Amino acid sequence: MTGPVQVLVVDDQPLIRHSLRLIVDGAPDLTVVGEAGTGAGALERTRELRPDIVLMDLRMPDGDGIEATRRIAADPVLDRTRVLVLTMFELDEYVHAALGAGASGFLLKDAEPARLVDAIRRTHAGESLFAPTVLARLVENYLSRSAPTSTPASLTGREAQVLTLVGRGLSNTEITRALTISMGTVKTHIGSLLSKLHARDRAQLVIAAYEHGLVGACVRPRLHDRD
Repeated sequence: MTGPVQVLVVDDQPLIRHSLRLIVDGAPDLTVVGEAGTGAGALERTRELRPDIVLMDLRMPDGDGIEATRRIAADPVLDRTRVLVLTMFELDEYVHAALGAGASGFLLKDAEPARLVDAIRRTHAGESLFAPTVLARLVENYLSRSAPTSTPASLTGREAQVLTLVGRGLSNTEITRALTISMGTVKTHIGSLLSKLHARDRAQLVIAAYEHGLVGACVRPRLHDRD
């Protein structure tokens, strides 16, 4: 597809929606195609407009952002739409619920405007983006919840290596250097991992790396997200 990345802004506060619209529309390659102020409205507008990115607030009346995210992620008609959660809350229950519902990234509302624009671009490109404090808390939770499970037998040795490096926070470029393989090969392995692990995006691959014990408690993901 050509043209600007289409964004739906969802927040129950009109002033915040207006501010987000100004920031997004100020970028030459992004455009706001609509707004919603409730969870139900978010789902309705997403189905109507089919945006590339939904900037999703979590706590709203008439159906919260988590349920709206779940229904968007489960709708095959909206398979190219990605949800980027923009929230004031770092509470674990919100982060875990939103990730489980299919959110592709999490950004706090105190982020700089340039960071928001960058997050939209990267989420649209298929990367996963977490505010550093959110990612740190998320990983700590998964490390403490239960013992890791064994690596799926369906993964090849190279795929397990790539998944390990994804879990450590390495970008695609860094993985090519670490394993001395091409960018195309890295992308092929990541595509295979997404399919075999039934993961929607890279965010869920990070969690899978921890759940399967490929990244240990002594290793924390690096908190940058640049290739």
